[in-house]
Amino acid sequence: MAYTLANLQDDIRNYTEVDDGVLTTGILNTIIKNSENKIYREADSDDNRFYATSNLAAGSRYVTIPSDLRFIRYVQLTDAAGNQTFLEKKDTSYMATFYDTPGTASGIPKYYANWDANYWVVAPTPNSTNLITLAYTKQPDSITTSPGSTQGTYISNKYQDLLLYASLVEAYGYLKGPVDMLQYYTQAYEKALQSYAIEQQGRRRRDEYQDGVIRTPLKSPSP
Repeated sequence: MAYTLANLQDDIRNYTEVDDGVLTTGILNTIIKNSENKIYREADSDDNRFYATSNLAAGSRYVTIPSDLRFIRYVQLTDAAGNQTFLEKKDTSYMATFYDTPGTASGIPKYYANWDANYWVVAPTPNSTNLITLAYTKQPDSITTSPGSTQGTYISNKYQDLLLYASLVEAYGYLKGPVDMLQYYTQAYEKALQSYAIEQQGRRRRDEYQDGVIRTPLKSPSP
């Protein structure tokens, strides 16, 4: 069954045998949000991959970070002739050494780096409005907010066990519940996370034609 917020809240209370007088809606939403963030930090998901395009400003090497960005995966630049190249990721110290006069337009950028929480930076400073494509991992939608609360999210609709077990680990920690139950759901969560990661970071990124069909070795004793 796909989870809505109400269904998930009910199951957490039922599994922990605690009513809404203890696990209030506000507390449960915090528990669920913490669980979602834990999952997103521990395993990459194709659902969180996003792409944004914009134009570099001539004479400015700073680019505003999208509000929902968690981290940049790669940056692709298209020049005036339509040629596409990928920028190389560098540290900001390297950028300063490579080009130390950022206010002067110099050429087509070759490198990029994370600058701060609001900007990333390219070098050399662009001398034209080149088109860039930013591929990044975004902050996923939460089931605790609309429309996820009624429609569900990618995790709650396809990996209900993972979200439930992660939430139960957080809930038992908050309730200071029995250690054996906390250990049980921690192990259940780790198993669900492992299978989730194998699918998201393994099977979904394979091609049977190029990589071959996944095969499980069979032990065949000699007759």
